[in-house]
Amino acid sequence: MEISPELYQDMQDAAAPKSRSYVNIPMAFLAGGLICVLGECILNLLTYWGVEQEAAGSWTSVILVFLSALLTGLGWYERIAKHAGAGTLVPITGFANGVTSSAIEARTEGWILGVGSKIFTIAGPVILYGTAASVVYGIMLMLFGMFL
Repeated sequence: MEISPELYQDMQDAAAPKSRSYVNIPMAFLAGGLICVLGECILNLLTYWGVEQEAAGSWTSVILVFLSALLTGLGWYERIAKHAGAGTLVPITGFANGVTSSAIEARTEGWILGVGSKIFTIAGPVILYGTAASVVYGIMLMLFGMFL
């Protein structure tokens, strides 16, 4: 049976869930904003308590990753993401959720071949492309510096 592109598109449109963008976009915006506000509150509290700005930024990242992993482990992050949508993908918390979810799924396969390998399924590409991008940007900066 051969399927034409038009028939395939019709089948896809019928099977795809209808998006409620008028609700999803504001919810994602609010959720992402609340995560960022939480990060700013933590940062301001730490600097108020006398922690240097750079150290406070590092501790804020650690706290947000910890909270994201904890909420994922308790099963709450998924419930929040169900309503907040893409807003929960704020880079640091979304990444922590992805790594923690992979580890939880693979725990029955053991610590090394399960959890250890599944964590790098998510973290590996981020580390690889982050390192590769930094090398490319460094070379570009060096070349621009030579000509400017």
